[in-house]
Amino acid sequence: MILRKRVELEKDFYKNELLKMEYFKTPEGLQLYELTLSELENIYESEKVKGEING
Repeated sequence: MILRKRVELEKDFYKNELLKMEYFKTPEGLQLYELTLSELENIYESEKVKGEING
């Protein structure tokens, strides 16, 4: 149960950070809440790099 809560907290963190970056859906049309933790982490890292390049 503790692990599940930890995963949900991490997913919430990544979803909130992606929303701040104005990232709402994947190119495939999936909403952030539909993604796994690892998918959210990968997208976050990718978007962070894009922001650093464009920033």
